[in-house]
Amino acid sequence: MDRTQGQVDPAEPSSGPARVVTLTAGDFTLTVNPVDGSEIEPLRPGAERARPRRRDAAGRAARDTAARPPVLPGAPASARLTPAREEERARLVRLLSHGRSVRLTGPSGSGRSGLLDAVAADCAGVAPDGVVRLSGYGQQQPGELLHALYAAVYEAPDERPLRPDREELLARVREIGAVVLLDDLEMGGAALDELLRATPECAYLLAATPDTKAPSDASHLEEVFLGGLGRAESVEFLEAGVGRALTEEETAWAGDLRFASEGLPLRFVQAAALLRQRDELNGTRGGDEDEEPGVFEERPRDAAFVPLPTLAEGAAPAELLASRVSESARAVLRIACALGGELPHHAHLPALVGDTHADAAVAELLGCGLLTPVGTRYRLASGVARQLEEVGYGDPAAEEARTAARHYAWWTGHASVTPERVAAEADAVLAALAGADVVAAVLLARTAAPAFAASLHWEAWERVLRSGAEAARKAGEVAEQAYFHHELGVLALCEGRLERARAELEASIGLKGALADKRGTVAGRRALALVTDREAAGAAAVSPPLRLAPPVGGAVALAAPGPVAALGPAVPVAATGPTVPVALAAPVGPRASEAVTAVVPARRDAPANLAEVFAEPFPMSLKPSPAPALAPPVAARPVAGSRKRTVLLAAAGALTVAALGTVVALAVGSGDEETTPAGPGPKVSSTTPDVPAAGTDTAGEPGGNDSAGDPADPAGSGSGAVTEAEPGATTPGEGADAPTPGVSRGAGAKPSGGATPSRKPPVVPPKTSPVASPPTTSTSPSSSPSASVTPTATPTPTTSVSAPTATGTGTGT
Repeated sequence: MDRTQGQVDPAEPSSGPARVVTLTAGDFTLTVNPVDGSEIEPLRPGAERARPRRRDAAGRAARDTAARPPVLPGAPASARLTPAREEERARLVRLLSHGRSVRLTGPSGSGRSGLLDAVAADCAGVAPDGVVRLSGYGQQQPGELLHALYAAVYEAPDERPLRPDREELLARVREIGAVVLLDDLEMGGAALDELLRATPECAYLLAATPDTKAPSDASHLEEVFLGGLGRAESVEFLEAGVGRALTEEETAWAGDLRFASEGLPLRFVQAAALLRQRDELNGTRGGDEDEEPGVFEERPRDAAFVPLPTLAEGAAPAELLASRVSESARAVLRIACALGGELPHHAHLPALVGDTHADAAVAELLGCGLLTPVGTRYRLASGVARQLEEVGYGDPAAEEARTAARHYAWWTGHASVTPERVAAEADAVLAALAGADVVAAVLLARTAAPAFAASLHWEAWERVLRSGAEAARKAGEVAEQAYFHHELGVLALCEGRLERARAELEASIGLKGALADKRGTVAGRRALALVTDREAAGAAAVSPPLRLAPPVGGAVALAAPGPVAALGPAVPVAATGPTVPVALAAPVGPRASEAVTAVVPARRDAPANLAEVFAEPFPMSLKPSPAPALAPPVAARPVAGSRKRTVLLAAAGALTVAALGTVVALAVGSGDEETTPAGPGPKVSSTTPDVPAAGTDTAGEPGGNDSAGDPADPAGSGSGAVTEAEPGATTPGEGADAPTPGVSRGAGAKPSGGATPSRKPPVVPPKTSPVASPPTTSTSPSSSPSASVTPTATPTPTTSVSAPTATGTGTGT
């Protein structure tokens, strides 16, 4: 069975296995596999792509016929232009014959499509590639329009479909010389300029509405505005639609309708349908006014007279027209409302409506002006969908959309349906996909996506894939979601969007890995390998994942664009710190799938934790500092990490100050708990040691014995030696305890001489521990015992406690 041609083998069931199509997309060979996902691989070496050939006149005619709306059963409706439209037709043909591009602007229902049909018949032999009919409905970018133009002029030399890449596409369409009739244009500005620049040998007739974005000044388009009909033209147009002359009442009604509708031809097509229905209801249709009613027809003899429609009904006639058509036609209108105005092909209507004669309803609705041709299909005319939804035609929209989705899921997956037929129904399929529930949407997207891919209608392929992925996510179908992401990645790879391709393929591989789908994972990794190869070849600028590489060989490696000579000797970081060798070398080129970024540390011997940070500037034990190494003078340059070292030193100083404050507070608290000599009165404590002033004895009297200057005191006890009282000396307060070593009397204690001792500033202890000298005893008749403790290496405040003076004088020898 040749599934690409859609031939059905009688031995197979009607819904045979899914077709597999192989096509050429740029530099890739794409195999569309509906079961396991599409497989993509580069063209084999030595396999040259076949050059496409231009279509001849017969091929262009067949292509133009396929681009037109389908032929409806019954007699074809005759297209007739008014005299005003004939003048515009001649002007457009003259401009296009001179190679000028024209933008035809007119509101919806102004007769733009009918005028394009007349111009196409007159320009058949103007250009070497003939006339090309395109539809811009739903097209916001020029890419798909260029591919449609390419497919209309070129054909593949073999049976394999061919979709060129962007470079080849632009090269091919630049050589096309044709008259392009583009109806329902929806883009302007830069996008329209890109379309015109890509095809300099084509003359365009662009039909658009006034609300479409205007072209830029550089486009150099001729502007032709299509206005409404005049009073005489509207009456003539209405008489042609009714098939008889109008009465005076109908002529006046037509004049009012022209004023209300601004002379739009669509309103008069609908008005003519209203008058025809009125004639049929009144029994005056076809010149049988003299016949006796009820003889040959089942009509009552006394039929009610149907008056002329009101002006409001003439301006919005959809409800009145729909009430007078057949039941099959009303069912078709409900389906169109459920699909957002899109009408399926008339071959699908019997299955959707449930009536074998439902295909004839399209011609009936088209004659009433409720439908309008758009490209290769029909859709509801402007304003009809809104008018019908207001009267309840959109109520069963969810049920109708579900029915259409299930029908299209069966039809698009059938092996006898060619991809080209599926592409012709793209808008109806997408509308059914948008309105159906998630289960039906996943089923439809799964079967329609391979057909859109094989038909080269890739914009519809991408839209159906994105809709299917969202529906699968909501429905919890992980396997289907992985399939849609894989297809999106393959599509992005074919179009050169490598970043998007990588993201979609990685998502698909992750989902397939969770499902243990080995075959699908392998296909995804193959496609991802192609993405990596394209990134390495520089096809597009991408941002690979960042990977950090440690320094090589303990040196700081700095990335450079090319090989650079070494700087020479090592540069010292600081005068007292270690030297860090710095080398500039050519970096090794990163692999294709990753970028390597070198990590440059501030210091090679950077500490690992906070304890090591404070260990060096503040050692626990005192040791002599090493002599600083003299470094050769170098030019002043910023050293990496110096600012960080300064901050660490400042933080260490702050912590030291806090630690000293804590020690002082603990010492004060412990001093209060020490025992002091008992005596009356309160006890006063002081944290500052009392040091006698120069020339004052221990009793505070000038001229006394100074221990610092006593020749018997060789160690200089006044400068820090321990001084103790004699064991036999009598101190004031006989009941008091013996003085405690390290505790001296404070300023509150008065000696017997009555003089008040004065304080001296504390003596700063040396950084090294001095050798303690043996204690010496200094006696004085009025001296009071005083003891001091030799300071240690770490300065610790000494607590002195003073007691009140006892009554009486002490005796001493």
